[in-house]
Amino acid sequence: MKSPITENTLFYGDNLPILREHIPDESVDLVYLDPPFNSQRTYNVLFKHESGKESEAQIAAFEDTWHWNQSAEDTFRELVIEGPHHVGKMVSALREFIGENQMMAYLVMMAIRLVELHRVLKPTGSLYLHCDPTASHYLKIVLDTIFGAENFRNEITWKRRHGFTSAVHDSNRFGNCTDIILFYAKTENAGFNPQYNKDSKEYQEYVDKYFTLIDESGRRYQATSLTNPAYRPNLIYEYKGYKPPANGWMISKEKMEQWDKEGRIHFPKNKDGRLRRKSFVDELKGMPIQNLWDDIQQLGAHDAERLGYPTQKPLALLERIIDASSKPGDVVLDSFCGCGTTVAAAQKLGRRWIGIDITYLSISLQRSRLKDMFPDITYQVIGEPKSLYEAQQLALQDRFQFQYWALTLITARPHGGDAGSKQGKKGADRGIDGSITFFDDHTGKPKTIIVQVKSGKVSSRDIRDLVGTVNREKATNGILITLERPSRDMITEAVSAGYYHSDGWGQDYPKIQIYTVEDLLNGARVLMPSSNITFKQAQRVQDDQPKQKALFD
Repeated sequence: MKSPITENTLFYGDNLPILREHIPDESVDLVYLDPPFNSQRTYNVLFKHESGKESEAQIAAFEDTWHWNQSAEDTFRELVIEGPHHVGKMVSALREFIGENQMMAYLVMMAIRLVELHRVLKPTGSLYLHCDPTASHYLKIVLDTIFGAENFRNEITWKRRHGFTSAVHDSNRFGNCTDIILFYAKTENAGFNPQYNKDSKEYQEYVDKYFTLIDESGRRYQATSLTNPAYRPNLIYEYKGYKPPANGWMISKEKMEQWDKEGRIHFPKNKDGRLRRKSFVDELKGMPIQNLWDDIQQLGAHDAERLGYPTQKPLALLERIIDASSKPGDVVLDSFCGCGTTVAAAQKLGRRWIGIDITYLSISLQRSRLKDMFPDITYQVIGEPKSLYEAQQLALQDRFQFQYWALTLITARPHGGDAGSKQGKKGADRGIDGSITFFDDHTGKPKTIIVQVKSGKVSSRDIRDLVGTVNREKATNGILITLERPSRDMITEAVSAGYYHSDGWGQDYPKIQIYTVEDLLNGARVLMPSSNITFKQAQRVQDDQPKQKALFD
C-alpha cells in the first residue's frame, strides 16, 4: 500500500512510475494535464507511418516526441494484457484503424497514464485534459473508454488568440485559434461550482437593457413579476392597497412584508399598477460561463506573468478550472506540470497540490516561480539528487538533466534548453551552460556571470576555455561546476585569472571559481554581489488565503 503524501510535492521524473509508486488510490480531487509538445520542429506527419510512407490523412499539429518504437509496442502490449479489458479492446481497435504511427504512439502513451489518473481520482473527482484539435477526437474515445461516456461533462473550446494582429493566416484553411479542454467526472457524484463573468459583452448588454431603474438608495434594479404562474387562492391578498393578480402572488404575505422591509418591493405610483420585485444588478453573479471560453487570452511576450516557457498557460485559465471543480483544501494534481501554472494557481486558491515533470529544467523554473509568488511557501521535491552518489547516477542517466539540476544549486539560468522537452540543447552552446545576472552599481546595467557544468573528466584546459568565454562575452566572472575534484593545475589557472572588483560593494570577487557538486550540496555558495535576478520573477501573491491542510488529511 502506498504511503500518503503529507505535504505539497514536486516530483522530478516520468509521471507513469511516479503515479504508480507514490500516489494512493482515490486520493486526488482534481487532475489537470497539458501534455508537452516538441517545440524543435512542427509536424504535419503525425499520421506518417514509421516506415516513411505518408498517410493521405496527414494533419498539421502536435510537436510531440513520441514515435512507434519498441517502447510504444511494449506499452501497447501492457495495456492489452494487464490493463482493464475494455481499455485493451479500445487501443487494439485504434491500432487496427490508425496504424503504427506517431499518433497511435501518442494515444498509447496517454492511455496508460489516463488509466492511472482515473485510479488516483476520488469518486467525487474530475479531470481536465488540455489538448490540440488534431488529437482531441481520438483522446475523447480514450477518455470515454476509461471514464465512461456517461461521465463526459464538456468539450471546452478555449479561444486563445484575439484581434487582427494575432490572427493566423493560412493559404489553404482557416486559422486555428483554439485549444480543446476535455472535462470528465469520475462518477456522477463529482462536484461542480458554476463560474460567472461580469465583464462579458453579452452580460453588459443584458444589464444595460433590463436594469434601467434606480431605487432611493441609488441601487440599479429590474422590476420583475410577482404573479404566480398557477392559480393559488391562498396567496390572493391585498397589500398596502395594491390588488392581487388573478392567480395570486408568488410569495406569502409574510414574505412580502419581509421583502418590503428589505426594500425589495417596487411600488407603482398608480394603485392600479402591480407590485413587482426589485432584482438588483449588484446581486447578480454575472454571465454563466459556457463551454466556449473567449475571455481569457494566451500570454503575450510582454505580459508580466510570462516566464519564457513556450507553452505557458494563463494563471486565470487554471484558476477557473480549479475554482469550478474543487474547493479549498482539495488536492490538485498536474502530471505534466511544465512551468507550474497549475501548481501556482492551486497554491493561490488554497488547494493542496502535486506536480510532476520529466525535465529538471521545468522543476527549476517552478521552484523559482513559487519562491517569487509565495516567499514563505514550504513543499518537498522528490526525485532530485540529495547526495553525490545520486548526482553521479543522474549524470550517467542523462547529462542534460544533470546539467539543469546542477545549475539550480547556484540559482543559474540554463542556456539553450527547452523546459517542455526531455531533449538537450538546441545548437552549439558557445561554452555557456548557464548564467547568473546581477546588479551591483548605480548605472542600472546588468552584469553577467558565465556558468559551465562538467559531468566528466576535467583539466586546466577547461579553465582556460572558461576564461576565454568570460572575456568574449564581457562577463564579470566564470563558474565551473564539476563532479570531479579540480586538479592543482586547475586551481592555479583559476587563481591566475585575477578578480572582478565591484565598485558598488567595494569588494573583489575571484574572476574564475570552481565548485564541485559535493561542495554545493554541503552548502558552498558562489562569491558574488548579492543582487541576483537570474530568473524572470513571477508576480508575488498576497497571502490572504486559508491555511492549507496536510496533503491527504
